[in-house]
Amino acid sequence: MTTKPRAIRVMIADSNQMACQLLGEALSRQPGLNVVGSAPDFDSFTGTAQTAKPDVALVSASVPGGPLKTLAANERRPVPPCPWIALLDESEPRVVVAAFRAGAKGVFSRTQADICLLAKCIRRVMEGQVWVDSRQMSYLLDALTGNENAQSYGVTPKLTRREESVVRLVVQGMVNREIAEKLRLSEHTIKNYLFRIFDKLGVSNRVELALYAVARLKLDQEIAA
Repeated sequence: MTTKPRAIRVMIADSNQMACQLLGEALSRQPGLNVVGSAPDFDSFTGTAQTAKPDVALVSASVPGGPLKTLAANERRPVPPCPWIALLDESEPRVVVAAFRAGAKGVFSRTQADICLLAKCIRRVMEGQVWVDSRQMSYLLDALTGNENAQSYGVTPKLTRREESVVRLVVQGMVNREIAEKLRLSEHTIKNYLFRIFDKLGVSNRVELALYAVARLKLDQEIAA
């Protein structure tokens, strides 16, 4: 007898309560998803999440006290207790880039208006993947290669074989412990590798690293073609 997989626990943070309620009801009808709570601001979200224990959170870019609001105000950035997806009213380049810099594992524009696609986004993030469409990917690549510490399109930073192995495993969604076990190294050693890789590529976190690697591969394929 096979055991039915546990439903993904989803929580929503959105200042628009009517939109939040409608979204929650729509997601609850999707297979394998369980909406366990919602909140109108980030403080309430954090408090509710301690009890609800969500697997994935949907956080509106406009939610008071949220990661994107505090990032714009240069305040201390709050950290959601689980992987989160930024809900955007529009996919402007600066907002998309800001969402990933704030730690989002995916971005989803309300203009897409496809609840099945949003459910797929949630499932992919739950699996440890990064969710971004091709247009948003181009915004991120432009931002990364535009950094004064990042490399230009024509110059690929040279990584060692071990560093390349670490990058591949990060792209697969593995955490430090899993990478350490896979490569038979200590977690401390993996952390040191990641610091060196971040410095070489001019990125600041794992999401940016994964996006850079995927975008770099796509660009190399286009050049080779």
